[in-house]
Amino acid sequence: MKSFFTCLSIILLIGFSTFSEAKPIKILVFSKTNGFRHKTIPTAITALTSIAKDNNWQLTFTEDSLLFSNYKKLKQYKAVLFLYTTGKILGNEEESAVKEYIEKGGALVTIHTGTDCEQNWDWYMNAIGAKFKNHPKQQQAKFIVIDSTHLSTNKIQKEWMHFDEIYNYTAPVLSDVHVLITVDESTYTGGTMGTLHPIAWYKNISKGHVFQTALGHSDACYTDKDFINHLVGGIKWALK
Repeated sequence: MKSFFTCLSIILLIGFSTFSEAKPIKILVFSKTNGFRHKTIPTAITALTSIAKDNNWQLTFTEDSLLFSNYKKLKQYKAVLFLYTTGKILGNEEESAVKEYIEKGGALVTIHTGTDCEQNWDWYMNAIGAKFKNHPKQQQAKFIVIDSTHLSTNKIQKEWMHFDEIYNYTAPVLSDVHVLITVDESTYTGGTMGTLHPIAWYKNISKGHVFQTALGHSDACYTDKDFINHLVGGIKWALK
């Protein structure tokens, strides 16, 4: 009888552990725009939905900024993802909630346009590390992995030819960000940042962290294996 209860306890423990491991990770995906609206948003949503199924992520897609109205609403999410957000997308209370969320250990991932929203919010501009200025026409360029140990870069080529819309910034990227990928301005026309032109980076802020990639302008990016590996790795790093 004792061995029976021992076996039963082990079975229940395994079952409980499996249940715990299967609990999905909640991510809030925000695609509100008050500036240029990218036509890629529906394609990105479809791709992220598929990716989420493979990674046990539970995505909430929204353009309702009221979900950011206080920290209690945000803290249920392991990460917040800004998906092609542009312009002013949050009110003052919502900005305060995001700030509290990040500083208390939350994560922010931005795809392509992270430097082109909330440009008048100083805390966010410092957190994101750069401010969008302009871009030349979409074209192919050589992207160079600076840190191949990061989850967003360890599965992509160290030198990568890729077609995208390449952002210039109003000033050099802040010195306290950790640069992951740069673009070689000699391989395309219209770059204004010089020999160091960061494209993807991360930054730790208090107990939280931010992952920013300027890649991903077009639908075609979501058929590019290197871009998908870069994006998935960046999200996984944010969920660490």
